[in-house]
Amino acid sequence: MPMSMEDQERFAAILQARLSDLDREENHSHESRRTVELDQQAVGRLSRMDALGNQAMAKAAQARRQAMGVRIRAALGRIEAGEFGYCADCGEEIGIRRLELDLTVPKCLSCAVG
Repeated sequence: MPMSMEDQERFAAILQARLSDLDREENHSHESRRTVELDQQAVGRLSRMDALGNQAMAKAAQARRQAMGVRIRAALGRIEAGEFGYCADCGEEIGIRRLELDLTVPKCLSCAVG
């Protein structure tokens, strides 16, 4: 059974909200990713190591946010093109329960596994 327009609109709204959340998180985390000062007079060695660790974690989180943003934009593009909910490989419908777990999946379970 094809996905209803109501479901598509609901999923698009959820995806847009997630994209806005990612953008907000990106703006808030900018300070965490800035260059760590190596001036030992201003910051002790352990504090500097801690700051470098925090910076690395912030950069990894940024990379995850960017990857998720790409997936969300692709899903929104599939909605606009009328291809959302259909497998990118075989063209079969993706189960609604699978989509509800992750709205960004582009493949049905059979193609994703095999």
